[in-house]
Formats: sequence, structure tokens, C-alpha cells
Amino acid sequence: MAFSDRLLEDGAHIWDAQREHPFVRELAAGTLDEAAFRHWVTQDYRYLLDYARLFSIGGSKARDEATMTHLLGVAHEVLDHEMDLHREFAADYGISRAELESVEKAPTCVAYTNFLVRTAYEGTIAEIAAALFPCMQGYLDVAEHMAALAEQEHRYTPFIEMYTSDEFREATAWCREFVDDCGEQYPGDHDAMREAFLTSAKLEYRFWEMAYTLEGWELGGS
Repeated sequence: MAFSDRLLEDGAHIWDAQREHPFVRELAAGTLDEAAFRHWVTQDYRYLLDYARLFSIGGSKARDEATMTHLLGVAHEVLDHEMDLHREFAADYGISRAELESVEKAPTCVAYTNFLVRTAYEGTIAEIAAALFPCMQGYLDVAEHMAALAEQEHRYTPFIEMYTSDEFREATAWCREFVDDCGEQYPGDHDAMREAFLTSAKLEYRFWEMAYTLEGWELGGS
């Protein structure tokens, strides 16, 4: 069994929880509260900056030219293309670029991005591969689930289409191959890879919950 399949098997319960989350199911139906989607857009925009850092630092740790080139290329693609898509999403919902750039990260977004950046700086290239895998494979799998649930086109259809596109499928396939290559090259890192993978997967689930509940920094009694 490929190491990526072993990781996905270990995280199957988290994938099931994501598919059943009300944010996912309501987005698929087109009934998701706009405030929840707006919260996702602004928080994911902030997340992507650190996601790009993960790829950049991973590129600096890669030991072969092809992997270095690809990781640094993805970092550039996130900053140059994917963030543009988020700005387009945001504009459709009346969110300005200035608001995107100034919004405060919610606690879950802080936890997730801090984990990714710490893994990038302190972890091995194998741990980096495992940490980024849930975002790519998870979004593809969840978006495919949304597409299967959706009965008609609606205002959230572009979200589903973006994460089930051929381009995103190709990116996810490369990521999966990257994980498998690291699993084969660094068998001593398997436990650390599994821990990084499961932590990212759990935080992916919490990200849906963060958006759905409009999580912020409200303090009791304030």
C-alpha cells in the first residue's frame, strides 16, 4: 500500500466528519449562510499566505532540483493566482482587498497557520509533505462530495468547480506522489509524517467549523 493511502486510511474518520459537516453540506445545497462563506473567504485568504510560506521553505529544504522547482513554483502560483481567485470571490460578496489584508485571523486559523509554519521551519521535508497533503487531498475529496450532493447550480458552484478542476486534480496528484516519495525515501520519518498529516487533517475539519460558527476572539463578559 502506498504511504499516502496509509495516511488516508488513518484519517478516514476525519474525512467522514468533514463530509458530514453542515458547512460542507449546506454549501453543496447552496443554502449556506452568506456570513459563513464570507468568514471562510477572509480567513482562507490569510491562511494562504502561510500556506505559500510552507511551500517556499519546503523548496529550500528539498534535496533535488525538480522538487525544489515544483515547491517554489507552487508558492508563486498560490500568491500569483489562487489569492487572485479569493479576491474575486471576496469582491462578489462586497469584501474589499483592504479588508482581506487587514482582517484578524480567527483562533483556528492562527492554530493552523502556526502549525504549518512551525512544521516548515522545524520539520523535515517528509513532515512538510505530510502536513500539506490534507489541504490538497481533503479539498478535492470534499469538493467532489459537494459536487455529488449538489442538485443544481447556485451561488457557491464556482467554489465547487475550482476545487474539482483538472488543474487542482493535477496539483493534488503531484502532492500525493510527493508524499509517497518521501515515505519511501525516509522510512524513519513515518511516525512524524503520520502525526503531521493527522494534525493538519483535524485542523482542516476545525476550519469548516470556524467558518460555520463565525469564530472570533470574543471574550466572556466583554
